[in-house]
Amino acid sequence: MAIILSIETSTTNCSVSIAKDGELCALKEENNPNYSHSENLHKFIKEALKDASFSLNDLNAIAVSKGPGSYTGLRIGVSTAKGLCFSLDIPLISIPTLESLAHQQQVEKGSIVSMLDARRMEVYTASFDKDHNRLTETEARIIDEDSFSDLLARSEVHFIGTGTEKCKEVIQHPNARFTKTEQVPSAKEMNKLAYHKYKISDFEDVAYFEPYYLKDFIVGKKKA
Repeated sequence: MAIILSIETSTTNCSVSIAKDGELCALKEENNPNYSHSENLHKFIKEALKDASFSLNDLNAIAVSKGPGSYTGLRIGVSTAKGLCFSLDIPLISIPTLESLAHQQQVEKGSIVSMLDARRMEVYTASFDKDHNRLTETEARIIDEDSFSDLLARSEVHFIGTGTEKCKEVIQHPNARFTKTEQVPSAKEMNKLAYHKYKISDFEDVAYFEPYYLKDFIVGKKKA
């Protein structure tokens, strides 16, 4: 049996879940545009544990959303996760943020593109097939009318996340599907991913683990 606490703070959503063998036991979250993570995270952890009838000492591992996302949000989540792992002497599991976001979208065909708003016309993005297997690595890219043309030429592409509003403005392909444009990552989707990593002992080095900030952006051409 594995009791895992998952922490998601990469965006405006401060989210905490408790799962037993990958199945959700409790969820506490608040999507606040003012970023309430520093005020709410520890409170949500206590409340989730209470709702699930567990204590910190019952935990077998901590899972944390690794990024990309908000610099401050990621720092808060990772610092909290590492502190708990050190004090409880349990392993740390990292979950790619865009992968867990993709699991909020269930499709019968085509692909899923997760994206988070970055700046200007830039997004953090990664694509997955209908079974949530990764097709492309996480990257930062500028959105234009040719973005994702290779995927769009094959089949439907379902865009999900806060970065999709930028796509709606410029991508007019008939295979583009924009149904979940305001979705933010949640700890809820981390549960099964974290349990899978726990079973194969895919753990991070608590002392040296750092969030994946993805600071390298593609440089766009200057307008004449």
